Amino acid sequence: MKLSNLQLRKRRQARIRTKVSGTAVRPRLSVYRSIQSIYAQLIDDTTGIVLASASNLKSKNGNGIEAAKKVGAEIAKKAKAKKIETCVFDRSGYLYHGRVKALAEAAREGGLKF
Repeated sequence: MKLSNLQLRKRRQARIRTKVSGTAVRPRLSVYRSIQSIYAQLIDDTTGIVLASASNLKSKNGNGIEAAKKVGAEIAKKAKAKKIETCVFDRSGYLYHGRVKALAEAAREGGLKF
């Protein structure tokens, strides 16, 4: 039985989440990638609260790598405003390539350390 790409990604995501967990001091930077948009959230897993979030939906940044860079810079700016300097990166089962990589590098350039 062949598994679909979504089922394979969900397996990778579960495997990653057993090792990656966020705290209030060092939250988890979770990335979700849809066909048209990209989303980033800083999550405190101990309380289950989203500390900050960013996406390219409302800002009309367009799609692709440029939009991912803008979302990464925006999440880093919001993290700095909340005095968050470090986080753990959760790629949610996606390959570290393309838009996910662009978002991560932009967040690092914005001042987040992971």
